[in-house]
Amino acid sequence: MIKIAADQIRKVREQTGAPIARTKKVLEEFKGDEKKAVELLKKEGFEKIAKRAERVTSQGIIAHYIHHSGKIGVLVELMCETDFVARNGLFIQLGKDIAMQVSFSNPIGTKELLKEEFIKDSSQTIEDLVKTVIAKTGENIKVGRIERIELGK
Repeated sequence: MIKIAADQIRKVREQTGAPIARTKKVLEEFKGDEKKAVELLKKEGFEKIAKRAERVTSQGIIAHYIHHSGKIGVLVELMCETDFVARNGLFIQLGKDIAMQVSFSNPIGTKELLKEEFIKDSSQTIEDLVKTVIAKTGENIKVGRIERIELGK
């Protein structure tokens, strides 16, 4: 059996949100191949997401973004299951990123927003970004209402 370093486990875990023991086991199975381990752990995480989809999301935050020009403002309702996750840094950053995306793209609605390429990383959509945070927090997360205000329009 191959010896897996703690920093390698931490690196893969940060990318996937998988439990430490599962991360270590998968890395051992793939003989330390981080890329294959991340792929499998993300796949497992997305399968768990489907099971969480019907959970009630009654907590959350109103994320906001004001463009540096001061002429565009955005509010985004981001919902989760518990107040604990609503205060989590990953969740708060997700809200900020989505609000910035809305400022940039001005989507018609939430469904359109979720299908857009993320402006900070075009290799993933907003929906992928949300699913990644769901996998890491273990809670259902939904984007609720979005409001974009532009000066003079």
